[in-house]
Amino acid sequence: MKAKMIHRCIHVLDLEKSLAFYKRAFGLDVVREISRAEGSRKIVYIGNDTTDFELELVWESGRTEAYDNGSNDTHLAFAVDDVDAARLLHDEMDCVCHELGRDGIYFIEDPDGCCLEIVPSDLWN
Repeated sequence: MKAKMIHRCIHVLDLEKSLAFYKRAFGLDVVREISRAEGSRKIVYIGNDTTDFELELVWESGRTEAYDNGSNDTHLAFAVDDVDAARLLHDEMDCVCHELGRDGIYFIEDPDGCCLEIVPSDLWN
């Protein structure tokens, strides 16, 4: 049997804010979305042409308390081709939350507190 990873789910409080964050931070665009007819829930898949792996953002109407999307040890990692440019952008966005202090690897936090690791592509490939 072979298994292919296809997406990671994150629950979000403010869908538009999260979509804007992921668009600016990583260039991720909406691939498709699923909505309940009455508007109580929306699932939006975002991605880019670098990989077919997607991020699934789930929004529930009326939710006001933060979701527990895992600790900092539970994270999603992004390999970037220009870590210096990525770092400048993420500093500008004021979302850097942790630096490893080696090899250019650092972590940022999305609007819902999800930890995202930034890794230079040359370290990953």
